[in-house]
Amino acid sequence: MNRKKVVEIKNVSKIYHTIDGETYALKNISIDIYHGEIVVLVGPSGCGKSTLLSIIAGLLKPSKGEVFINGKKVESTNKEIGYMFQRDHLFEWRTILGNALIGLEIQKKVNEKTKKYVEKLLDTYGLGDFKHHYPSQLSGGMRQRAALIRTLAVKPDILLLDEPFSALDYQTRLAIADEIGTILKNEEKTAIMVTHDIAEAISMADRVVVLSKRPAIIKDIVNIELTCPNSIRTPMRSREAPEFRYYFNKIWKELDVHV
Repeated sequence: MNRKKVVEIKNVSKIYHTIDGETYALKNISIDIYHGEIVVLVGPSGCGKSTLLSIIAGLLKPSKGEVFINGKKVESTNKEIGYMFQRDHLFEWRTILGNALIGLEIQKKVNEKTKKYVEKLLDTYGLGDFKHHYPSQLSGGMRQRAALIRTLAVKPDILLLDEPFSALDYQTRLAIADEIGTILKNEEKTAIMVTHDIAEAISMADRVVVLSKRPAIIKDIVNIELTCPNSIRTPMRSREAPEFRYYFNKIWKELDVHV
C-alpha cells in the first residue's frame, strides 16, 4: 500500500550562535511522516524537541537541511500546519464558538459553510452545549478540546502538538489525551507531538522517535504495534495492551536520562 508522504525532514540541523561560540541543538535529523500518522517525539529536557517543531512550522529556519510539506519546501509559516501549544491560549473575552472561529477569521474564510463545520466539530466532540460559554466557564480539559477544534477548523494537513496536556492534572490529562487521540484518528489527521511522558507517547503514537541529549540526533524510531481489546485502539485502551510494558522499557532504556 502506497501511503502519502506529508512531511519530509531531510538532514535538519540547528545551530545557535552565542558570544561563547556555537551550540548545536539538532544534528542531521531525517524522517518521513505519512498521512494519518501520529508521530511522537521523546527525549531528555532541553534536547531540542520544541525547536524541531518550530522548524517544521516555519517559525525557525534550520541551519542546515530542509523540511518539505506535501512536497513543498517550508520557507516560512505555513497555512497547511496547525500548532497546538502547552497552554490553550483561548481569548477569555470571546465565546468558545468565537475562539474556534479565530483561525478562519484571520484567513478571511468565515462563511455559512465553514461556520457550520466548526459548529459540527463542537457538537461532535461534546462542546455543542457550551459554544456560547466563555473559557472561564469550562474545565481545563474542555478548554484544551476547544483549542484543538480551533486548530482543526482551518483544516490543516498536519498538526503540531507541543506538550498539549502538560498543564492539566493527571486524571484530566489521561482523559483529554484519550479524547484528543481519538479525535485525531477520527478526523484522519497527521500529527507530530512532543511529550516527556513515555506512557503518553506509546498510548497515542503510531511511531515514537527517541532523540538523544543535545545535540539531538535520532537514536531510535519505534513502531508501536499494540493488541487492544475489541481491536479498537484508543490511547486509554493502548495502556491495557500486553505489549505496552515492552515498549515502555525499550524507550526508557534508549533515553539519556540521569537522575
